[in-house]
Amino acid sequence: MPVLPDFPDSPGSPPVALDGGLGTQLEARGHDLSSAMWSARLLVEQPGEIAAVHREYFDAGARVAISCSYQASFSGFERIGIDRPQAVELLTRSVRLAIEARDAAATESPGVPRWVAASVGPYGATLADGSEYRGDDGLSVSELRRWHRDRLAVLADAGADLLALETIPSLREAEALVAEVDRLDVPAWLSVTIADGRMRSGDALRDVFALAASNSSIVAAGVNCSSPGEVEPALRAARGETDKPLLAYPNSGERWDADARRWTGNPRFDSDMVHGWLAAGASLVGGCCRVGPAEIAHIADVLDTHAG
Repeated sequence: MPVLPDFPDSPGSPPVALDGGLGTQLEARGHDLSSAMWSARLLVEQPGEIAAVHREYFDAGARVAISCSYQASFSGFERIGIDRPQAVELLTRSVRLAIEARDAAATESPGVPRWVAASVGPYGATLADGSEYRGDDGLSVSELRRWHRDRLAVLADAGADLLALETIPSLREAEALVAEVDRLDVPAWLSVTIADGRMRSGDALRDVFALAASNSSIVAAGVNCSSPGEVEPALRAARGETDKPLLAYPNSGERWDADARRWTGNPRFDSDMVHGWLAAGASLVGGCCRVGPAEIAHIADVLDTHAG
């Protein structure tokens, strides 16, 4: 397994700040992301804006940039008239934009380790119907492996430090992705989306975290794009199954209305919750949808204090 220099590799490693919601900050910069391709549309239209957002998060204190490839897929690009060679270029571009932002940040503040994680969202995210929050895609493990395979291969070759298997709603899809990552022999983290203490599909958290523990390609595991209040008990469940570094990057606590294509409810994200997440074993902490640079800056301050 390739080594990730300075990346958290065990409980007790100095904690690392992840970035926040990429689409959230693109919207804050005035972009309409209401299409089925969400932020991936800007890979075609305004890639410089994606790089600018990555840089905003690095400037806020993030040490990891997650690429703009969460909803990017061959089938999704095909639906908007983009052929396979173009899709390969756009997937590769998503990683290169994050690398460019990291390298620019390193020029201004050298000596600080930073990483790029290539985002791999679930099959349901490409349907743009909220399936990633239900885990009811209806595909078997073998079908999910086939669907993810080519995209994973492109992203694995694009130059990222690791793959971010994120917002995974079911044990089936986690099994498919872990099998494919193991086949590629590249490092990845596995992060699941949860509700009421279980995966969105209803699968038990202990089963998915045991899966992460059993595979050497998975270098960290945890939860993302879930309500902040779900994080601490999920981390404790994860620590019961694995001694690998744990991830925590929830959304704001608002709920996604797939029909109206908007977030509803009130935000419940409080950066002070990070203290509890660290106590529960988190080593990599950030935010997801509706969490922006200001919150990441606060998280980075909390992590710096904890490390000191």
